[in-house]
Amino acid sequence: MKGKLIGISGYIVKARLPEAGIYDRVLVGERELTGEIIKISGEDVIIQVYEDTRGLGTGEKVESLKKPLTSFLGPGLMGNIFDGLQRPLEKIVEEEGSFFAGKAVHHFDQLKQKFTFTPLKNEGDSVYRGEALGYFSDKGFKHYVFADTAEGKVKEITEGEFLPESPVVKLEDGTDIYSYSQQPVRIPLVSGDKQILKEPIITGQRVIDFFFPLMKGGVSIIPGGFGTGKTVLEQSIAKYADVDIVLYVGCGERGNEIAEMIEEFTTIKDEREDRLLRDRTVFVVNTSNMPVAARESSIYMAVCAGEYYRRMGYHVLLLADSISRWAEALKEISSSLEEMPGEEGYPTYMSSRIASYVERAGAVKTAVEDKTGSLSMVLSVSPPGADFAEPVTQTLLQNSGVFLMLDRELAYARHYPAINWTQSYSNYREDLEDYYRQNVAEDWQNLRRECLQILKQEQELMEIRQIVGDEGMKEEDKEIINLADKIKTEFLMQDAFSEDAYSTLQETYEKIKSILGER
Repeated sequence: MKGKLIGISGYIVKARLPEAGIYDRVLVGERELTGEIIKISGEDVIIQVYEDTRGLGTGEKVESLKKPLTSFLGPGLMGNIFDGLQRPLEKIVEEEGSFFAGKAVHHFDQLKQKFTFTPLKNEGDSVYRGEALGYFSDKGFKHYVFADTAEGKVKEITEGEFLPESPVVKLEDGTDIYSYSQQPVRIPLVSGDKQILKEPIITGQRVIDFFFPLMKGGVSIIPGGFGTGKTVLEQSIAKYADVDIVLYVGCGERGNEIAEMIEEFTTIKDEREDRLLRDRTVFVVNTSNMPVAARESSIYMAVCAGEYYRRMGYHVLLLADSISRWAEALKEISSSLEEMPGEEGYPTYMSSRIASYVERAGAVKTAVEDKTGSLSMVLSVSPPGADFAEPVTQTLLQNSGVFLMLDRELAYARHYPAINWTQSYSNYREDLEDYYRQNVAEDWQNLRRECLQILKQEQELMEIRQIVGDEGMKEEDKEIINLADKIKTEFLMQDAFSEDAYSTLQETYEKIKSILGER
């Protein structure tokens, strides 16, 4: 279905394209730039274009592909860097140079790579919808092939190497089943019943694991102003979290920061396996100099991949840095559409978009070996002027279980991670009590409460000391202040660039036990 361009305003263009559908993927202009229909008015459609529109002119062709924006799901994703349209950036740079200035690229190079298929079914076996038929091996992970689109008896199934575009299973009714699937990114991939998995994500950061634990399948947010160490903290969590697969979304961040992080991942060895950390990480990158519309799609591409891995029983951690940049992209697009603005200029539907996005996290019982997989989210927020009352932070607060507030004063005092222990909280603490009691120590929670009480007391005593001076303080009060100082400097502070960057739960327990035992 083809039409023509009739108006251009930055990344938003208008076209006459009869019979097109909302959220159809379209090719815009002679360069076939990728876009998505976001509004329809009669025969005219409004399209957000995911690439640089410079040089585009009215009258050029527009073609609807009659399908939504989809994510390629199959072996070959891990270890790669994609943009918001899931195009492999390293391959494109090798073959096309700066693709934003040249012809758009629509193919996935992963499709050219062969992977080994191991069948779980034999010829003549019956298969049911949603059942696993076999798996591909990639970087030590099994990528299962499911009978999603059909059921019946197996006619052909063979072990061996296959290109992803080749069918791996043929059913007797003539249906071909492939190793990859394409999932619309804005529609959740349903893969089983949701579960509550009362198991923490061990991050190796003492202040998080001990005070504000994250839970597998849960949602956590890290709001913090400029210079509070938000990006470094997220990167530390990505490096050390005890999950199978990491999805890192660089959404609107500076290119040099993202490049440094990827380079670091390329050199860090995964402590649990004999491989590089990058081999179990998928990067989705849309830096601040890339088209703003693609930033909007990047977080959906990542969550789609997360649901795919969760379905196979893996524990997946999605880190997005930052959701504020995504919300700004939403604001910019809404402004171009001349929509009625909501609070602080954000579109009125921003809250519902965020809520529907974080709902995609969670743990599910899968059809693979009776496993439970989880998709957890750690979302960083960059509130303008460190104002936590702004709409994006407030919306995320209503939809998350852990709030890790980064404190500018702690950061200025070079106390990292600069997580404020009086303002932050974790709603998962009580759910995880049994885990800590059974796997670390019976008195884990008691020590935690005692520690927080000392820090609270110290805060009150410091105010008194400012009035009466050090000489006017009682000896027992001075001891509490000294103990709190020891907790802050020897326990809560961690250097992300030294051997102290990671602490096991047992090491965390023994360290705080030792400090509190000095009372």
